[in-house]
Amino acid sequence: MPAHSFRLLSLGIGIVKLLRSSNWLIVPGVLLLAFFFVAPTVEIALSSIFDEGLTGKHFERFATKGAYVEVFWRTLVRSVWIGILCVLIGYPIAYFIVHRSLRTQVFLMLLILVPLWTSILIRTYAWMVVLGREGIVNNALIWLGLIDKPLRMMFTTGAVYVAMIQILLPIAVIACYSAMTEIDRTLPRAAKVLGASPWKAFRHVFLPLSLEGALTSFVIVFMLSMGFFITPALVGGRKDAMLANVIAHNVEQLNWGFASALALLLLVATIIVIVVVRLLANRFVGVRSVGMAP
Repeated sequence: MPAHSFRLLSLGIGIVKLLRSSNWLIVPGVLLLAFFFVAPTVEIALSSIFDEGLTGKHFERFATKGAYVEVFWRTLVRSVWIGILCVLIGYPIAYFIVHRSLRTQVFLMLLILVPLWTSILIRTYAWMVVLGREGIVNNALIWLGLIDKPLRMMFTTGAVYVAMIQILLPIAVIACYSAMTEIDRTLPRAAKVLGASPWKAFRHVFLPLSLEGALTSFVIVFMLSMGFFITPALVGGRKDAMLANVIAHNVEQLNWGFASALALLLLVATIIVIVVVRLLANRFVGVRSVGMAP
């Protein structure tokens, strides 16, 4: 049998074996991942280092211009803080919801999900109305006699934090709630039966088992924050621009190579932070999933 015929026969046998097993079910997912993530990422990486030949001028431009480095660190630090604040606010909310009756849980989770059905752009415009000089907050403070003239709340760093937290908080709540629902409810009760106070039962039993959800919510919120550009552009000032805003500006100016370099740096920084957080959590916090309900 010719060599090429033997290879075709082997390929056909391999395809038949794949189709007869359940492994072929992952093929559509792999193809989608390769087409919509791997291929664009490779294209961006190539665009950042090839510009009329192999070059590193785009990364050199980033490193030598202090403004770009400042925006990069601002994006990184702000995203970390947004993730931490969303977890600190969302964890107690999820804890409150998960200890309600099933009917109440469904109603409260519906209230949490409603904001996610509204466009981020619309929610950001809503914050512009709320925080404006003639907005709801200023009018309420003036009506109560607490201030004499409107406060400057728009186009500030505080406005960016408030708007981003409000937009991303439902995601943190959902991630924490999902992990908490998997915890075996008999474990905290058993701790109380053995003499532990409610606080000790929470700290030594419930909290360690729910840390995985808190960590997951931080990672998701952090990733989304790193790519935010609409909210900082609309409610923040000139000093509140994030790296995604700079990337969008360079794309508009057709600076594809530099925009690709910034996007690649954003992706690498996000991956590094997530890996470091996971390693630190496993090393010092001891995040574990034992005790989860089957």
